[in-house]
Amino acid sequence: MKFIVSSTLLLRHIQSVSGALNTNSPLPILENFLFEIDNEKLNVSASDLETTMTTSMEVTSKEKGLVAVPAKILLDTLKTFAEQPLTFTINDKNFQMEISSENGKFKLAGQDGAEFPKIPVIEQANSIEMPSEVLLEAINKTIFATGTDELRPVMSGVLFQMNIDNTTFVATDAHRLVRYRRTDIRSAKSASFIVPRKPLGLLKSALAGQKSKVKIDYNEANAFFTFDNFHLICRLIDGRYPNYEAVIPLDNPNKLTISRDSFLNSIRRVSIFSNKTTHQVKLKLAGSEMTISAEDIDFNNEANERLSCDYNGQDMEIAFNARFLSDMLNNMGTSDINMELSLPNRAGILTPAGGDASPDENVLMLVMPVMLN
Repeated sequence: MKFIVSSTLLLRHIQSVSGALNTNSPLPILENFLFEIDNEKLNVSASDLETTMTTSMEVTSKEKGLVAVPAKILLDTLKTFAEQPLTFTINDKNFQMEISSENGKFKLAGQDGAEFPKIPVIEQANSIEMPSEVLLEAINKTIFATGTDELRPVMSGVLFQMNIDNTTFVATDAHRLVRYRRTDIRSAKSASFIVPRKPLGLLKSALAGQKSKVKIDYNEANAFFTFDNFHLICRLIDGRYPNYEAVIPLDNPNKLTISRDSFLNSIRRVSIFSNKTTHQVKLKLAGSEMTISAEDIDFNNEANERLSCDYNGQDMEIAFNARFLSDMLNNMGTSDINMELSLPNRAGILTPAGGDASPDENVLMLVMPVMLN
């Protein structure tokens, strides 16, 4: 079996799927890329059993075959080549592989590609399509709020909720919650599933810079994402997602509007002086002024800053985890943000001021307060 391929093209494609590899895999075969040659097409797959990602590219070949190629040594080798054609020659009996470049030859031991786990086939699937930039925006807006608690696996992914009038993406770790809704993406029937964080991270990298349609096929067990030369299939998280609508407070009489950049930069500066365990920053609202403060009693550190804002409500003090606030402000796409508050022990709500970046999107972020020291 033999094929010729551009060194930089192959490197770019295998890097795009390499995130699916698991270095501590119980199956040694999963430390390899699966190369599937089909005449002038090369499919490269990487898998950890839960998530499999495949990319396709054109090569010069007139053969068909399968071979598993050691991932690390191939990646490390390709990174050292300048752009040039590489010739891969594979012994069909022992899967010994020879890579010929302009100036040398490199031999490595491949494995029988037939031993690679079979990629699942989606059966009895439902489908939905959306532009790649919409899916990328949905991932960017939600993935940071997913949880890491192994005892609550449903919170370690993003909920995809399809309805006849909108599609909603939700992430929460019980301390913060993000609801990203699109009214321009609709489904013929209502359905929902939870996609784990890892495949979402792979999609985030692969979708960057793409301008195409993403087709999502899904059933009770798996979801299959297809776009351009990429295919990603992942096992869904089994379980019932929490009733997120129930935790969003509806009666929030204290409302403020503030510059996102000013608020974010102030939080970042002041939080440097906060307690390294709680990361607590305190917001004191009075009139048209917000005072942001933090202190670390153990090290006698303290910081205060005043910001102008448009505030309508009772004077109040409330404290938040600075990291959570920073993440949310960082992922708001508008120059100003609205914040709605009720009591110091109830969640605060952040929304874009002056409407969302697109008339078809609706973003709501919720953050739980921390007890005032």
